[in-house]
Amino acid sequence: MTPKTTKQWTVAGKDGFTSLKFDEKAQIPQLGDHDVLVHFHYVSLNYRDLIIPKGKYSFPTKDNVVPGSDGAGTVEAVGSRVTQFKQGDKVLTLFNQTHYAGPINLTIVGTGLGGVFDGALRQYGTFEENGLVHMPSTLDFQQGSTLPCAALTAWNGLYGLESNALKPGDTVLTQGAGGVSIFALQFAKAAGARVIATTSSAQKVEMLKKLGADVVLNYRDDPRWGETAKKSTPGGAGVDHILEVGGPTSMAQSLKAIKPEGVISIIGFLGGQSKEQPSFLECLSNICTVRGVLVGSRLQFEAMNRAIDASGLKPVVDEKVFGLEDLKDAYQYMWDQKHFGKLTVKIDDPAQSKL
Repeated sequence: MTPKTTKQWTVAGKDGFTSLKFDEKAQIPQLGDHDVLVHFHYVSLNYRDLIIPKGKYSFPTKDNVVPGSDGAGTVEAVGSRVTQFKQGDKVLTLFNQTHYAGPINLTIVGTGLGGVFDGALRQYGTFEENGLVHMPSTLDFQQGSTLPCAALTAWNGLYGLESNALKPGDTVLTQGAGGVSIFALQFAKAAGARVIATTSSAQKVEMLKKLGADVVLNYRDDPRWGETAKKSTPGGAGVDHILEVGGPTSMAQSLKAIKPEGVISIIGFLGGQSKEQPSFLECLSNICTVRGVLVGSRLQFEAMNRAIDASGLKPVVDEKVFGLEDLKDAYQYMWDQKHFGKLTVKIDDPAQSKL
């Protein structure tokens, strides 16, 4: 029998993690003709989830939204006109619910899951069928839940600019050990590229090397890491692709590392704001492309999933797992940067599914 209520979290206000409210019996809307009801098993968290209740997210949000963009679950029921899914299918959520293919636009930006559209931090959720994709067959639900934001962002950063997409033999620079950076490292190595990784943690140096990084630089020990990175590329030519997650505080060094005609994909601003930051003219003087990336399309998601199945790539997941009721603790754990790789929340055990 199709459930009528669900446990779920909502974001009520912008006062920090105290704005997270738990409801044990929220009503599940009636299923529309093109809708799919998903029983969630795992959700992975992103930095974005942490800053929405703090009022620091720069893209659209709404009050009392169910948070969480990255969910993995089983199809519980489908509407009468759904053609792409059936009961029992394993599915993942699409970050921007109407970004099906091609360039993003302002309308699509307003369909962010867990920001404007109700997200995945609940037992059951209803989605229009185009807002879901099939989960890679080689991954379990916990691993699958890490893909919708971080993995797809990394994939778009490396392959989204088709005229300058990643090629074997290219050099990729990643920053830190967060979800996007680790996925970028894994995708780059799977494609036959060299990887230079940066970190501030001596412990994470060895972890990044085990994942395949060819060079690891500690940016606290070497504040001119951009120049060092460039010297470590073949012939000192520079880096082909940089996934810039630090923002203004690290952009100057990224520009030092990039090669002519290279691509810097700006993903985030984990390093905070800074009055001293490069000007647009430095993009010209370094003859490079700088682009903003907001995750990716459904078409890119499906292509990425095929590559994951073909390559056998396994997401790096933090050993700590939180329960749905412990979400505030999970947010604090991630805010304190205690995680390595993707942090996950277990919703309902797939072994207990009635399907």
